[in-house]
Amino acid sequence: MPIEWAPSSWRQKTALQQPVYESEREMAEALNALASLPPLVTAWEIGTLKRQLAEAAAGRRFVLQGGDCAELFEDCESGSITNKLKILLQMSLVLTHGGRKPVVRIGRFAGQYAKPRSSDWETRNGTTLPPYRGDIVNQPGFSTEARRADPWRMVRGYERAAMTLNFLRAMARGGFADLHHPEYWDLDFVKHSPLAEEYSRIAAGIGDSLDFLESVLGVRAGEMEWVDFFTSHEGLLLPYEEAQTRLDPRSGLFYNFSTHFPWIGARTSHPGGAHVEYFRGIANPIGLKIGANVKPDEFRALIETLDPARDPGRLTILHRLGAGKISGSLPPLIREARAAGRTLTWICDPMHGNTRTTPDGIKTRSFDDILGELEQAFDIHRAEGGALNGVHIELTGENVTECTGGARGLTDADLARAYKSQVDPRLNYEQSLEIAMLLSRKMRAAG
Repeated sequence: MPIEWAPSSWRQKTALQQPVYESEREMAEALNALASLPPLVTAWEIGTLKRQLAEAAAGRRFVLQGGDCAELFEDCESGSITNKLKILLQMSLVLTHGGRKPVVRIGRFAGQYAKPRSSDWETRNGTTLPPYRGDIVNQPGFSTEARRADPWRMVRGYERAAMTLNFLRAMARGGFADLHHPEYWDLDFVKHSPLAEEYSRIAAGIGDSLDFLESVLGVRAGEMEWVDFFTSHEGLLLPYEEAQTRLDPRSGLFYNFSTHFPWIGARTSHPGGAHVEYFRGIANPIGLKIGANVKPDEFRALIETLDPARDPGRLTILHRLGAGKISGSLPPLIREARAAGRTLTWICDPMHGNTRTTPDGIKTRSFDDILGELEQAFDIHRAEGGALNGVHIELTGENVTECTGGARGLTDADLARAYKSQVDPRLNYEQSLEIAMLLSRKMRAAG
């Protein structure tokens, strides 16, 4: 336990990116209701993830973290959840094949309902209202009622996270993730992908390997019939996170039981801020998003505050630097961590540093920029004597057109065809699988 820390001690610090609620009484009632509900995850699951992240930091595993930029309550239905699980399983299959090491699967869902905003206000046609901060806070419609921060939406967010987790566990443990049957994971439009043939060869090769192994052992490799699957979200809305923070009687430690792996976003990663204060006290493995504006001395202060015990698996760095800035920004951070004697898990987020706006005002990302940052991250870590330990992708299992480029060569003109995101643009199924295949080739070439 950190000295002088409590789940509520963040309230003594400056908390950025928090909505303003009109009624303190209503807020207190909602938080009391939330605090009385059961934990969504267990300390055993959290401990398993921490051990796997430590193994990733040592180069024995690779981390795949992916999912929606912001979940919507209305997407808490079987088809949407299944499609996201399918693409993450397919990507992990490809990465395992290329990297020759187990993949840690972490979904950006079952709690990714809050989003930071660049401004506290939004103006349209002369009307100014609070911004949409995610379904756990308010609604995307541009009206006074829709944009009102409703504390009871936190309880609705918990309920949908619980339903999502229940379905994910049933799928992952019930045979859906069986590596003997990767055909279960095919999406309806996979046959139209330019990568379908290559993916089928990879899946068939893994099936042949399993058949050979089982023939030699004389038993079915039963442990291959299911996979560990963990959840994550940005721990942005601090009252929600506090209400789901409990003391584990077995260990005597405080855990955030709303997710396995919460992270601090780049907009709230100030060393003296409320989010860092909250995160320093929970026992979960945690992520820290780092942008190109973070200086090495500030970075060192953050890692010393968040990981004072130098505990492998405790702290994961999610660097989101941009394809044009990573070569100058990443090496000093790696050297600073090494000088501080830290064993960190390094994950590249090639999405957030590469967002642009088209002349028509549509937010998008270029596949070439995303891949370029990821390849540079891979090479920079190797040149610095380490290794890239994972990738963090905003993606969807739907056939959307939100990011340009990829095997089908999507352009700005294609974006309007199937642009569905309420916040940030995501890679679609084909683009996500292509990222996995290209990274798999690079991992294999590196040995």
